[in-house]
Order: sequence, then structure tokens, then C-alpha cells
Amino acid sequence: MRAPGAKAWCSALVLLLAACASAPPATPPAAPRELVFPAPPDEPRFVFERTIRSSTDVLPEQATSGLRRLVTGEETRGEPLSKPYAVAVARGRIYVSDTVARYVHLYDVPAGRQYRIGDDEGPGQLIKPIGLDVDAAGNLYVADIGAKAIVVYGPERNFLRRIGGDKWFARLASVTVDPAGQRVYAVDIGGVSSENHRVRVFDAVSGAHVMDIGKRGSGPGEFNLPRDLAIGKDGRLYVVDGGNFRVVIFDREGRYVASFGSVGKQYGQFARPKEVAVDREGNVYVVDTAFGNFQIFNPDGELLLFVGERSERDGPARYMLPSGIAVDEDGRVYMVDQWFRKIDVYRPATLKAGSGFLAQRPVVR
Repeated sequence: MRAPGAKAWCSALVLLLAACASAPPATPPAAPRELVFPAPPDEPRFVFERTIRSSTDVLPEQATSGLRRLVTGEETRGEPLSKPYAVAVARGRIYVSDTVARYVHLYDVPAGRQYRIGDDEGPGQLIKPIGLDVDAAGNLYVADIGAKAIVVYGPERNFLRRIGGDKWFARLASVTVDPAGQRVYAVDIGGVSSENHRVRVFDAVSGAHVMDIGKRGSGPGEFNLPRDLAIGKDGRLYVVDGGNFRVVIFDREGRYVASFGSVGKQYGQFARPKEVAVDREGNVYVVDTAFGNFQIFNPDGELLLFVGERSERDGPARYMLPSGIAVDEDGRVYMVDQWFRKIDVYRPATLKAGSGFLAQRPVVR
């Protein structure tokens, strides 16, 4: 005689075994596809890697902070970007100018630390920082459009000196320093009522004026609202000539070489070019605020690739008001968007994930 309920138990067991026998094997969820440029079937050259909106997106969290959030339920907090404008990167240190916060954010990734530069009262205080650059020694150069001066800081963020002033610039737009830290190139955007559309060159140490490059106009080597300058291979100077919708090339002594670009909506043309950067191979990266992208050219101005699109909705490689751009020693590209208050980072497809200066993070205990 069976025990009470045994029949029902056996029936349930049979049904369970039948269900297990007929159930298909579990399929693990597919890994999200990488966003690459250009898109397949072309060979990828860049991979979208991350977005930086605050210090929490790039610096490691302290173990005590994680425990505190676990106990209290607090959300992760960091110092957000208020209105980023330009970016400069050197050996894993990311510098971002912020025109609303009125200082420069420094995310020192290898050290796992963040700092503010230019927010203390004194000679190193910034009014409205825009353009940035760093020399090989780690000195930071900031174009302060509010002070009409270039403010220089040492590798330890200490104020060193000022270059320029009221009498030197109509409207200071950007600053670039040669790798040796000998010459500083300051772009004066001028304005509708000004004839001072030019690049002013200074001795980086003494601050003495060396020479000027260009004048207002539309002819070879002339400018209409210049915006930014980058130094390429062989000391070539690439100047974004915003009002003439082109990039003008000079040699290291300021002699005109060539130009590329024109106004239009086709690839290789410009609508509102803004900032420029150059990689180690000499390729030229130009941000276009109207297109919402950056275009990549070879050293002679032939279009290679474009990355990004204009969009009113935020997302990877989507931009509403892009401004600054930088390329680091590993070939990573950093693109600033003022409207979405972010920096998008792209990794060269030939660089393995988790490698390079941006991957050198300290051990957190």
C-alpha cells in the first residue's frame, strides 16, 4: 500500500523530468556590439570606449566609499563637468577647461587623483579658461579669454607665469606649445570689427613676442576668424580658419604651405570648424560644431574618416555642441561636447582594450 500523497508526488516528478528533458539549453545573452568607425564591413579604425561626465567615470573608487554606499544606500557622486570646452591629455593626465566652473579639471588617472587648477585666489586664478595644451615637461598652458592672457602652470599645478595681456589680444581663442616648450602659439580670433585675425608667437619662457603669422583676409595664408592651431610632423602648423571654412598649413617658421577644405555639406568640407589636433602619424583631426563630428585627414588634407553625428539626444558619438579635441600618446581621441557636458573617448582598433596610459590605474585598498 502506497503512502498517502505518493501518487501525486510521483506524477509531479514525471512532469518535472519531462520538462527538463524538453527544455532547450539556456543561451547566454549576447555581448553588446562594439561601436566602431568606420562601420562594418569596412575595417574598423576606432572603437568607442567610454564617456566621461565626472571624476567617477575615470578615477577608481575608494574601497571605503563603496562600503559606505552599501550601508547607507548613497548614490555614486563625483565632480561633474559644468561646461567643458577644451581637453588636453599627457601620459594619462586629462585636463579639461570649464568655462562655467572657471577652472581646469585635472584627472590624473595613473595616480587615481583629481585636482582643480586655477580656482585659488592669486596670480594663477583663471577667469574664463578655454584653450589648453601641455608640453613635454608636463607644464600646462591655459588660454584665459577673460584675462586675455596665457597662464602657465608647472607639473605640480603651481603657477609659473603669464604671457600676453590686454594689449596683445583682441579675442584670445586658443593656445598651443611646441613639444620642447620653447614657443607658444596663441590664436587671436579677432572679431567683426577687428583686423587682428592672426597667430601670435611668444617665447615660452621669457614671454617675449617672437612674430605674428597671418592677417585678416581670404587669400593664401590669411585668416577670417581663426580658431585653433596644432603642430604636426616636421613642425608643420595647422590653423583652423573658421570664417574661410578651411585649415591653413604653415611651416615651422610661419611660411604659408597650403590649405584644405571649403564651405559645404559634403565629406571633407566644413560648416563650423572649431578645434584641431594631430596624431603621431601626422593625421589631422578637425571638430565641426555644425556637423556634430570630427573629420580625420592625412597631413596633406585628404579625408580619411569622419566620426560622430549631430543629435539632440545624447549618446555615444552623438553631439550637439562639440568643441575641443585631443589625441594622446596611445592614439586615443578625446572629443568634448559643451551641450551634453561630456568627453567621449575613442580607442584605436589596433590598441588592445585595457592598455596604454589610460589603463594605468593605482591599486585601491
